[in-house]
Amino acid sequence: MERRVVITGLGAITPIGNNAKEFWDGIKTGKCGIDEIKSFDATNFKVKLAAELKNFNPEDYFDKREAKRLDKFSQYAMIAAREAWKDSGLDKETENMERVGIIIGSGIGGIKTIEVENEKCITRGPDRVSPMYIPMGILNMATGNVAIDIGAKGESMAMVTACASGTHCIGESFRMIKHGYQDIVLTGGTEAGITPLSIAGFTNIKALTKSEDKSRASIPFDKERSGFVMGEGAGVIILEELEHAKKRGAKIYAEMVGYGATSDAYHITSPAPEGEGGARAMKLAMEDGKVKPEEITYINAHGTSTHLNDACETQAIKTALGEENAKKVMVSSTKGHTGHLLGAAGGIEAIVCAKAVEEGFVPATINYQVPDEACDLDIVPNEGRNVEVKYAISNSLGFGGHNSSILLKKYEE
Repeated sequence: MERRVVITGLGAITPIGNNAKEFWDGIKTGKCGIDEIKSFDATNFKVKLAAELKNFNPEDYFDKREAKRLDKFSQYAMIAAREAWKDSGLDKETENMERVGIIIGSGIGGIKTIEVENEKCITRGPDRVSPMYIPMGILNMATGNVAIDIGAKGESMAMVTACASGTHCIGESFRMIKHGYQDIVLTGGTEAGITPLSIAGFTNIKALTKSEDKSRASIPFDKERSGFVMGEGAGVIILEELEHAKKRGAKIYAEMVGYGATSDAYHITSPAPEGEGGARAMKLAMEDGKVKPEEITYINAHGTSTHLNDACETQAIKTALGEENAKKVMVSSTKGHTGHLLGAAGGIEAIVCAKAVEEGFVPATINYQVPDEACDLDIVPNEGRNVEVKYAISNSLGFGGHNSSILLKKYEE
């Protein structure tokens, strides 16, 4: 028998807020977290803007020795997971921690550690490479460190599907609980990719905007869009089996009812023509949740502000929902607020959908000015809307042709 799955905890650290409440308040008020790059000297770089964390000091969360032994992508995951766990009201003294799993993904893991240690190896010799290089840099260590920190002894893994990582992690966690393998899973994504090598690589593949206007850099669905803005941070949610949550009187933000994942099998960086793979992911999520296209209120689009993504995703939504329903559904991208958090995008955007469903508020696509006939959906331009959201979809699409969609529902007994 399939079990129902609900969201009972939220944790976030983002460019517009260092916890879930600040983040959601920033989404609702249209706050933009994009600014000039401050974490390194970008003088010689063509890209000058990113969406970095603000007022972040690792020693507010970890002692100095611990902070030095954790790459930032692990730090962010642990901070968000601690908040989600506390928010959920779960207690490891009374829980069976062998039934608590963790799946937290990342697109590029400990890229900063890799850069620093590689430089040491080249300039100072192999003996100077830190013994902590491997346990800091490898991508599963966000999950590993969270498991140690929380004491979770269930299934523990990290999924890597580029910018779809966070959403894939949430989807697979949903299946784990639905089919009885775990009772609780901490899941989402984390990323700390604003580094010289990472910015250079994404610049040279022509993925990043070179705009120096903070309010016209990340502009999803706008005709003048010219690439995405790199963001950083983490979003972690707690998925829990419904009866387990009810038994302990947990607060329920939303119910998760569907998940779809597909592959384009087309190109390493470009989406399949007309967003064919993304459309199938949305259809599968709706089929999984036994929901009709006309019932979807809101879609949090992948909406990266790249020319190809936004046009293809528009077409994907039309294919998945049908032309008539696609005209009525509200579709926004919150990457105008946060930039693109790569593997963490799905984590923070799942929080957006959970809060949209809980509070009845659809976020805006901010800084939108120039309509594009190729992106002719209701993209909720510039002003959010107070409206009941019964069903919300969150889309994530990654390099390599990875597509993932999750479907959330307003919780009802």
